[in-house]
Amino acid sequence: MLIDTHCHLDFADFDAERDDIIKRAHSSGVAQMVTISTRVRRLPELLKIVDAYPSVFCSVGTHPNNADEELDISADELVRLANGHDKIVAIGEAGLDYFYDTQKPEDQKTGLRRHIEAARITQLPLVIHSRSADDDMIAMLREESGKGAFPFILHCFSAGPELAKAGVELGGYVSFSGILTFPKSQDIRDIAAAIPLDRLLVETDAPYLAPKRWRGKRNEPSYVVNTAEVLADVHGLPYETMAEITTDNAFRCFSKMTRV
Repeated sequence: MLIDTHCHLDFADFDAERDDIIKRAHSSGVAQMVTISTRVRRLPELLKIVDAYPSVFCSVGTHPNNADEELDISADELVRLANGHDKIVAIGEAGLDYFYDTQKPEDQKTGLRRHIEAARITQLPLVIHSRSADDDMIAMLREESGKGAFPFILHCFSAGPELAKAGVELGGYVSFSGILTFPKSQDIRDIAAAIPLDRLLVETDAPYLAPKRWRGKRNEPSYVVNTAEVLADVHGLPYETMAEITTDNAFRCFSKMTRV
């Protein structure tokens, strides 16, 4: 059994065959999925999906590359929305993305702080997107954790070892995507090997970043199996053991998510 802790089932890439994609996930041993919000104002579309599929849960939040669109949404509003539906099990994704340079850093930081506050209040995990922003992210996590602990996930981890180390030290989880399987990702595999077993998660970030076995194809939740296989190899464990570990971690992290 596996949990795909981060996918985007509301994206247009899946509109024509969402039923089949979810069936393929189940057939591959992926029992549950968390489809992640990128815009709060698209939450109704996510809720239609989670209401239709018992095995699918969701988050609520604003992706950093959309930060300027939703600066009017407060932490209190995020809390209200998160508490308003049983299948909203996380906050985010929010964070810092300096790679694309499409949003002002100050807008991204404002949005991230609001999401952190919502995670602190609800104690739902904050799904963190961090790209080309290691130093600022480490500083913000340390500063905000000093104000009060909040659960969080460093999602689709592809950053440096210092961010991974800081995340674990502050009580966070580190989630690995298909990037872990790429031939040129030995540095990411080295980082993954140093993460304690009780802080590991797996994800697809579908429809993006299909793992090596399906490289070049549109990603989907069933493909998280390949990432879990590589993560097992990295830690010198059988696949079945790693599947059990990451699934247990997912239910601990997403404490509001029920087993179905």
